[in-house]
Amino acid sequence: MYNESPIIRRPSTRIYVGDVPIGDGAPIAVQSMTNTRTTDVDATVAQIRALEKVGADLVRVSVPTMDAAEAFKLIKQQTNIPLIADIHFDYRIALKVAEYGVDCLRINPGNIGNEERIRSVVECARDKNIPIRIGVNGGSLEKDLMDKYKEPTPEALLESAMRHVDILDRLNFDQFKVSVKASDVFLAVESYRLLAKQIKQPLHLGITEAGGARAGSVKSAVGLGMLLAEGIGDTLRISLAADPVEEIKVGFDILKSLRIRSRGINFIACPSCSRQEFDVIATVNALEQRLEDVVTPMDVSIIGCVVNGPGEALVSDIGLTGGHRKSGYYADGVRQKERFDNEHIVDQLEAKIRAKVAAVNARIPASDISK
Repeated sequence: MYNESPIIRRPSTRIYVGDVPIGDGAPIAVQSMTNTRTTDVDATVAQIRALEKVGADLVRVSVPTMDAAEAFKLIKQQTNIPLIADIHFDYRIALKVAEYGVDCLRINPGNIGNEERIRSVVECARDKNIPIRIGVNGGSLEKDLMDKYKEPTPEALLESAMRHVDILDRLNFDQFKVSVKASDVFLAVESYRLLAKQIKQPLHLGITEAGGARAGSVKSAVGLGMLLAEGIGDTLRISLAADPVEEIKVGFDILKSLRIRSRGINFIACPSCSRQEFDVIATVNALEQRLEDVVTPMDVSIIGCVVNGPGEALVSDIGLTGGHRKSGYYADGVRQKERFDNEHIVDQLEAKIRAKVAAVNARIPASDISK
């Protein structure tokens, strides 16, 4: 069918972060990171729950100190979603959060000290079945690599990543994923392309420090879209200077647009023009807010006139075509006798969508409940 994704995923090995499968064809996991102080347990738990509510598969938590590690213990006890601990330099923090039940360690082996310290973390991860994410960032490359390449380049990011990979390979540890993030779209994309040819482990995608909600979403969609369309990527994070909840929403929107993974409603809406018979923009904005809790995949077309409306409605689960005072309603591509009063479209359409959700979950044709 036309709506099936044509993308062929890059073959990769399978790891598990908690109970979430990563790689080897598993659904691409969408994650975010808390921006509360980890030592503020209540605020961090509340944010994790908000991320889980909008569909996050994984959540990363920064653990920079031993006090944060003790707070992580309490956070882990109060949440259900798999948690990744972000750790730099101090191997003792990694050992502590492993003791407290962390589901994944984001830690670069080469940055935590001598061979003995690295081995202690890797052996602990092996014993407790905890995977590791190697995270290379264009803004924090090793000094000798900056001296060698003069600036962040795809080759520099690849060399940095492979240094850490080689350490884990030498210790016979293969439960890891890797990221090579950069704030520049082309730098990140080419770095991932090079890395994808070098290793079989899962890849975590991201355009790091992408910017504010609008610009960051655009940069992430362009960069990650290029990679995902090539079959590269097994997890992703949208890095925005915004509410982390927005990162999850944008992540799913990118996957949805590429037909890779669907969650919730895919609104097909016209940009509006002088032909519109009702306020399309206000209608879509209101419905997006009201229906955030819906997780069932569904296409809903909201078109303000009869030029493109019927065509979009025919291939949507629910369709609305603007008309004078009353608008046409479609269910499962079939025009219904019922029409919507243009002044009450939001309430009427929300009711139909929720009924459709119930119908899908109960496997009842929407046309049977739309009468």
